[in-house]
Amino acid sequence: MASVQVNSEHCDYRSPLAARYASKEMRYNFSDQHKFSTWRQLWIYLAKAEMKLGLAITPEQIAEMESHVNDIDFEAAAKEEKATRHDVMAHVHVFGNQCPKAAPIIHLGATSCYVGDNTDLIILRKGFDILLPKLAGVLSRLAKFAAEYKDLPTLGFTHLQPAQLTTVGKRACLWIHDLVMDERAIRRARDDLKFRGVKGTTGTQASFLQLFNGDSEKVKQLDRLVTEMAGFKKYYLVTGQTYSRKVDVECLNALSSLGSTVHKICSDIRLLANMKEIEEPFESTQIGSSAMPYKRNPMRSERCCSIARHLMTLINSTLQTAATQWMERTLDDSANRRITLSEAFLSADVILMTLQNITEGLVVYPKVIGRHVAQELPFMSAENVIMAMVKAGGDRQVCHEKIRVLSHEAGAQVKQHGLDNDLVMRIKKDAYFQPILDQLDQLLDPSTFVGRAPEQVTEFLEEEVYPVLEQYKGAIGGPVELNI
Repeated sequence: MASVQVNSEHCDYRSPLAARYASKEMRYNFSDQHKFSTWRQLWIYLAKAEMKLGLAITPEQIAEMESHVNDIDFEAAAKEEKATRHDVMAHVHVFGNQCPKAAPIIHLGATSCYVGDNTDLIILRKGFDILLPKLAGVLSRLAKFAAEYKDLPTLGFTHLQPAQLTTVGKRACLWIHDLVMDERAIRRARDDLKFRGVKGTTGTQASFLQLFNGDSEKVKQLDRLVTEMAGFKKYYLVTGQTYSRKVDVECLNALSSLGSTVHKICSDIRLLANMKEIEEPFESTQIGSSAMPYKRNPMRSERCCSIARHLMTLINSTLQTAATQWMERTLDDSANRRITLSEAFLSADVILMTLQNITEGLVVYPKVIGRHVAQELPFMSAENVIMAMVKAGGDRQVCHEKIRVLSHEAGAQVKQHGLDNDLVMRIKKDAYFQPILDQLDQLLDPSTFVGRAPEQVTEFLEEEVYPVLEQYKGAIGGPVELNI
């Protein structure tokens, strides 16, 4: 049998989130290169702070460490970890081999969670910093869309049944409202993050107290100095070996909630696409179906729903992890968090980029929307017709019965025979309604059925949306192009 040559790059499993969907900056944020170079940077912060507070560490040792922050020998680290079964010590050894002068003081007084947990907190914060401007980008596009279509009447739907009219812009504001809540929750989760700092093996700082000969004030200064070097304003005053996994819960609560918002928005878009009222962008060369050439599937919205559904499930895993951390810590969180935290941020990154692409190219079909309104509006206008007849001298009960009978006749034409709603024509042919026939067009004007929807759009955007967007002035990126 002849051998088949294959490209080794495609022989190993890679997460589709990284290989297919997520942005370069979010992939790098959760990369091994970023993770382990941050570990090394944290060892440098620790050594600098310990030197400043009087321990026997030299500037030469610091400089040697700084010269090797990014040149990580991953192969050597993998061999060390296989031998030691300890990822942190493997990297301590490899870093020490590269920095022989600094080797004796690398990781001095620290536990593995000094680099592990502090790095996670840095990565989480950076992840939020990547997501927030993208969320603002979606808000910006939808705000423009809502303002443009604030006056366009459309059927409202409750129970997915035609209800009173709203406007296309007002419906978009329902989407925006939830995204504004997500922006607030994500920003709050980001701003609430603190640093684990230097706490030792069970969080008591005993090893550092010993290093500084019982000087508690120096241990506090060490914690503060390292925290500041890492760019954090505060550190958690109490930890076990790890920072509380409730912190992860708060972070993923915000992201999973974003997932539910995006799923709802894109489900609405999919339903509207089915009605041919609104469509997501569709390229001239795009193929909707391998078998049905005419199809224009809402594949971007479907992708958002698919990945958002995954994102929404991840919070449960985080809750389970927080619930099962016995005493000062257990290690059953580690493998789970490697998957859950990264996938949550990568998933959020994907759906925000895809949603921005959708909102940049939403296509509205006013004629179709108008036709659907015209099919239902005669029924909705019955009360207006009755009131007009009463003002013209008619009897309310008599008019109500007339409208009831004509409405049922028109409904039968629609439901039983598949014809258009002809209620207006039946009213015009009934001599009873002669006194108000010249008012019918005005009584049936869709713009008179949308209430304060246009004003609500303007007020909402000005009072709640634009102030949020002002915080991201200059940070919102350009158009998103999807490769797949």
